[in-house]
Amino acid sequence: MGDEGEWLPQPEIEDIELVKVLHALGDPVRLWLLKVYAGGEAFSCAPDALGIGHLHKSTVSHHMRIMREAGITSTRAVGRNRYVQLRRDDLDARFPGLLDALLESLPY
Repeated sequence: MGDEGEWLPQPEIEDIELVKVLHALGDPVRLWLLKVYAGGEAFSCAPDALGIGHLHKSTVSHHMRIMREAGITSTRAVGRNRYVQLRRDDLDARFPGLLDALLESLPY
């Protein structure tokens, strides 16, 4: 993709499974990240910028990988940087209303 970076592997929309999405979101940190990503923009993986600066960078990477492999997020690699965004349109098409229900129920 040239200067735009390379998209990391993720499931196709038809391969996103509800069980995997719900399992991935069964962790408080990943629910927090869902709320952060719901803003719609692409975020760097810097823990402080995501509001999870108390976590080690490798732990943050683990959470991001789980979310990407479940089909919740897309990750673009640009050099050594990673930019993550919510696959809102794909998830809304696959599971209508799921994200809205989850986001509305979050206490934060």
